[in-house]
Amino acid sequence: MDLTEKSCVPCRGGIDPLEAAPAQQLLASAPGWELLDGATKLSRKFELGDFVAALDLVNKIGELAESEGHHPDITFGWGYCNVLLYTHKISGLHQNDFIMAAKINKLSDGHAAEG
Repeated sequence: MDLTEKSCVPCRGGIDPLEAAPAQQLLASAPGWELLDGATKLSRKFELGDFVAALDLVNKIGELAESEGHHPDITFGWGYCNVLLYTHKISGLHQNDFIMAAKINKLSDGHAAEG
């Protein structure tokens, strides 16, 4: 199933984060994203035309995060938006992070270039 068709499920902790090999496999479903910190975080930088475009993407990601109940760390400025995903309760990656990455990619289609 396409990750964009799934929904995030609440992670209450008490489970192990994904190991590097399964994280690498899920990464194929989230083009443009990269694994960081020993495959414990997902990151992507979006390059946009100006500040307004970056803010628009941030707002769309914020709405998605609220609807999914899974919130990324976002930094942005003139012409860029950096998104960092990981599951705080398990200090690593969960399938939810890859679901969010795939959905963020879909949101950004036509609005951002990979950076």
